[in-house]
Formats: sequence, structure tokens, C-alpha cells
Amino acid sequence: MAKNVFGENLIPCSTAPMTGYYRNGCCETGVDDLGTHTVCAVMTREFLEFSLSRGNDLITPRPEYVFPGLNPGDRWCLCASRWVEAYRAGVAPKVILEATHEKTLKHVPLEELVKFAFKD
Repeated sequence: MAKNVFGENLIPCSTAPMTGYYRNGCCETGVDDLGTHTVCAVMTREFLEFSLSRGNDLITPRPEYVFPGLNPGDRWCLCASRWVEAYRAGVAPKVILEATHEKTLKHVPLEELVKFAFKD
């Protein structure tokens, strides 16, 4: 079973929209996931626009990739490096820590992630 940043069982990030590198709702990763899609983040308009400005359009639906297009409030498994880039730019979205894979900790310390914990 995959583990989250607390070393506990990873919980699903989102099934509506269906997220995850493997499109199973979880931010699981493997050797074929070169982007390390491990951060369960809650989208904001600011982050979506930032990502678009960096050449990664997360807004426009792409049915050929089973990608619905995202809106503010959607939960999505982000590449750890993109989240860190947004963090450095001051536009990092909040994170669902229990649904964020432990491999994220290779990119950002838990102490920093906790500062971005999403609270319902």
C-alpha cells in the first residue's frame, strides 16, 4: 500500500475529476511517472493561471488524454516539481496531506507542506 507524507496509508485525492498518474483517484507514482505526480492539491485560479503561463494548460479539457480541464476547488495530483515551482513563485495551492504521496518529501520538507495544509 502506498504511503502518504505521514507514513500512513495514502487516501484518494479525487475521483471527480478522476486524478492521479494512473487515473485511479490517488497520487500514486511509479518508475514510469517521470513527473512524480504525488501532490494532492486544491486548485486555485491563481495557480491554474501560473501553470498555464509555464506552458502546462490545466484549464482546457483534453479528452484524448482523459483530462477534463480543471476549475478552482478541484483536487488534482500535481507534479512535485511544479508545486515547488509555484511555492517559490508564491502561488502554491493548498495540499491534502493525507492524499499526498510520501515521495513528495524528496522535493519539499514536511514542515513546509504542513504550512499549506488544506482545511475544509
